[in-house]
Amino acid sequence: MIRISQVQLPVDHTQAQLESSICKKLRVNENAIESIKYSIVKRSLDARNKDNITYNYVIDVTVDNEKNILEACRKSKTISWVQEKRYSLPVRGQDLMSIRPYVIGSGPAGLFAAYFLAEHGYKPILIERGESVEKRTVRIHEFLDSDQPLNVDSNVQFGEGGAGTFSDGKLTTGVNDPKGRNRLVLQTFIDNGAPEEILYQNKPHLGTDLLCRIIKNMRKKIIKNGGEVVFNTKFVGFSSSNGQLDSIKLESTYKGRKHIMEVDCNNLILAIGHSARDTFRALYEQKIHMEQKAFAVGVRIEHSQEAINKAQYGENYLEKYGALLPVADYKLTARTKDGRSVYTFCMCPGGYVINSSSEENRLCVNGMSFSQRDGENANSAIVVSITPDDYASSDNPLEGVEFQRMLEENAYKAAGGKIPVQLLKDFVEGNVSDHFGSVYPNCLGNCDFADINTILPDYICDAIKESLDSFDKTIKGFADPEAVLSAVESRTSSPVRIVRDEHFESNIKGIFPCGEGAGYAGGITSAAMDGIKVFEEIYSRYKS
Repeated sequence: MIRISQVQLPVDHTQAQLESSICKKLRVNENAIESIKYSIVKRSLDARNKDNITYNYVIDVTVDNEKNILEACRKSKTISWVQEKRYSLPVRGQDLMSIRPYVIGSGPAGLFAAYFLAEHGYKPILIERGESVEKRTVRIHEFLDSDQPLNVDSNVQFGEGGAGTFSDGKLTTGVNDPKGRNRLVLQTFIDNGAPEEILYQNKPHLGTDLLCRIIKNMRKKIIKNGGEVVFNTKFVGFSSSNGQLDSIKLESTYKGRKHIMEVDCNNLILAIGHSARDTFRALYEQKIHMEQKAFAVGVRIEHSQEAINKAQYGENYLEKYGALLPVADYKLTARTKDGRSVYTFCMCPGGYVINSSSEENRLCVNGMSFSQRDGENANSAIVVSITPDDYASSDNPLEGVEFQRMLEENAYKAAGGKIPVQLLKDFVEGNVSDHFGSVYPNCLGNCDFADINTILPDYICDAIKESLDSFDKTIKGFADPEAVLSAVESRTSSPVRIVRDEHFESNIKGIFPCGEGAGYAGGITSAAMDGIKVFEEIYSRYKS
């Protein structure tokens, strides 16, 4: 197969122009396009020259006289031969699976593990502590819009789809993927309602509205293929003998009363998510090997989306390009003078800051957007990397959890249970804001003014402040004094890693920790890929 790179076209190009460029690159007559099969591998926006913003394509081509074309183009640096990568399953195991596998958690890792287990006949039972995505959406809006009490088991963090459901829905990943799992994840989303463009977009995203529909469709297929999905049920413990899992304990609530049941289980996929703090505690008490890990904490910053568009595309972008350009995004990194890393995270063009709390009297925020990204503001986390040296006084693996809780308690108290917000200039000067300027916050959940300097440790606040000049040099206007900060961004990743071996098992055989909560992923796509890895391990051991 021939790969063509650096196919550069104006943002208003037609399909005919794309095909003409393919023929020119291959040095063939344009009439030959009828005999050429091509697919877009990647499309990215090149906005370095604001007077000539273009799309840059990578194209894979299948053609009959491939050798002759490659020979004719041998001196071209943009033409190469590549072997098509296709996902393939491992060799199937032959042991009989006598007990159906259980999957704990329906975030990306658990959902994809259950999806493929069901597709290949294993009839998994997927356990979710929260509600279905339909009921969960209602519950979240009751909390955000109607001042209803927080439901600690069904909220932005917990429920069908996991925390990523109420985010920007980014599908990017930095995971090296020689086996094609990344493409399998994207194709699975497409099979369940996502647009095909996510296969080649440079920074694909879905948005909350699309994710909710896709997750519901995936659940239906799990059930259609013989699996079960059980909501409002929590994993609370397990029993083992000789280092092998024997059974698990599940807690459900019926008519206001809690019921514990114990079920036989010797294959348990543990995809609990980064916020399942009570589950981390239960696992630790049952001697599952865990360790501390680095993570990041910080704030959210909001600018007007129009300001970010102008910074990225030029002041006169609308006159030149009209509505052809997508809403602009950014990704920024800086290093402080003492070597600490500061970076933007989960940038949401046209998005909202959402109250993402999952524990009473504690508050955290995240960014969220819909598929159209049509909100007035852009928001992003500015987070500072921290290690156990910053937060831990012992080797207890749950010290990172307690550090997060402390920050979230500070945030809750700072604004009386509302999202604490502050203008950037007041954050730098240590003053409580008393009015908004050119940027009015797009918050889902009530907000109020507070001094964020009282929420976060000094070393984190100082690192954020130090990074602003660097960020402003890259994105003109980033350090706008009237930009709005909100706190606290504390759930960037799990503060815990559940140790697993080369076969994805914990120290108790039959327990497979996976996904972001277990410390092996960072985002929707990488978590889904990790769930697939665990499915493959089970597939390589057992017949359905």
